[in-house]
Amino acid sequence: MTMLKEGRPTAPEPVKEAHMAPATATGNRALMLEEALIFEIGSVDTTGVDFPDAPKVESRLGGLARTDAIGLPGLSEQETVRHYTRLSRQNYAIDLGLFPLGSCTMKHNPRLNEKVARMPGFADIHPLQPQSTVQGALGVINELAFWLIDLTGMHGVAMTPKAGAHGELCGLLCIRAALEARGDARQVVLVPESAHGTNPATAAFCGYQVENIPATPEGRVDLAALEARLGPDVAAVMITNPNTCGLFERDMKKIADAVHAAGAFVYCDGANFNAIVGRVRPGDLGVDAMHINLHKTFSTPHGGGGPGSGPVVLSEALSPFGPLPYTARMADGTIHLIEEENVGEEMPQSFGRMSAFHGQMGMFTRALTYILSHGADGLRQVAEDAVLNANYVLRSLEDVLDAPFGASGPCMHEALFSDKGLAEGFTTLDIAKGLIDEGFHPMTMYFPLVVHGAMLVEPTETESKAALDQFILALRSLAERARAGDEALKGAPYHAPRRRLDETLAARKPVLTWSEPELAQAAE
Repeated sequence: MTMLKEGRPTAPEPVKEAHMAPATATGNRALMLEEALIFEIGSVDTTGVDFPDAPKVESRLGGLARTDAIGLPGLSEQETVRHYTRLSRQNYAIDLGLFPLGSCTMKHNPRLNEKVARMPGFADIHPLQPQSTVQGALGVINELAFWLIDLTGMHGVAMTPKAGAHGELCGLLCIRAALEARGDARQVVLVPESAHGTNPATAAFCGYQVENIPATPEGRVDLAALEARLGPDVAAVMITNPNTCGLFERDMKKIADAVHAAGAFVYCDGANFNAIVGRVRPGDLGVDAMHINLHKTFSTPHGGGGPGSGPVVLSEALSPFGPLPYTARMADGTIHLIEEENVGEEMPQSFGRMSAFHGQMGMFTRALTYILSHGADGLRQVAEDAVLNANYVLRSLEDVLDAPFGASGPCMHEALFSDKGLAEGFTTLDIAKGLIDEGFHPMTMYFPLVVHGAMLVEPTETESKAALDQFILALRSLAERARAGDEALKGAPYHAPRRRLDETLAARKPVLTWSEPELAQAAE
């Protein structure tokens, strides 16, 4: 091992596998601290805060009042802080390293966007405030709406959908309203194999029959098969572009022309807009409706369980049927929220509301900050760098991992591999578990379904070449071990807080509640 002048090693010494290392009395492993369940730490008969006895009042709950103790553990402030801090150290995060989840765009989000979202006037407003007191917030929604229209080349936008699947629902409801307005009772939605899995689910939820359109051997929509199926019963085609194979649909304009000629509409899943923002305007390709995941392309702490946002841009044919409410700038310069009670003649064909209020204010603020700080040239570079990084990963690993569509030309935002070529008995799961030991969150596994043992990697535009090289080194090492039949890989992860679980048993016999050990033993 070589040393720097400061005495810090340039590379770690090889160590024995974790299962061979001496056990510690506490279960802690240096700074990786073992942490029990909160029920095992606290006591139900104590609390870290002293409260005066509550006054006796007549219950208004009737027979619904609780009769048993609530059973929550009491902890001191220090115990509480330590518990959640220790748990947080066992989570992977974008602030720790590269997040290779394909189709999720888990990238660094500038802290500036978070700062703006927390500014007074954005963070502390309420949707029921008088409109005169929230003109700034309504201005953010209105300006963001115009940016989204401009970036996509569309005619209108619905800002209220809360996330991607909600946006899909909005788009299909607009399509259904447009068809009903012309007295057209079409019942079939076509979904290509390369589309996102929520697309057929959304169509079925809307009451449509869903039919599959096959992909070509190179991973794109089979245009001939699509054209052969189009007819008077087809309401729409739901297509993902770039698709889940990481490829751009080169025949998108031909697809849209064929669909429109058959009297149907084109819905585009915009979850992968990060790959084409500033480079391609979906409206120019004939798209009628497309949702945009603000929490992917335009900056949100994605992946932490926080709120999403899925505005839907609409073509001129569908804009009159969009949902309420929406913002409009009045002649006196004020911005008004057009709602059902005052819609008048503004949008008489609207299908109604998608949600109670106007949308996700925090997401709007972050997205507009992201757009304005990048500018038109910066947004274009987002797409270019994302595609460059994905192709760098693809070409750096295709000699050790099967790339099923590697011969189809450059990929877009994500590199797709399969488990073909691994030693017998080794699977994608083994490589994913090995990545945990290497300090990375696993890539998307077994998706898209059209590729056996799929491994979908999306490096995004915010990763440096140095970060990509480290990830490529780790994945190459694991691929070589799996190809060589290294049995130790089947036990990974060894260095994580928890070892590999029996996923079949966990699915068939999940333990969803905690019981005190003595009570659990008595029950057995």
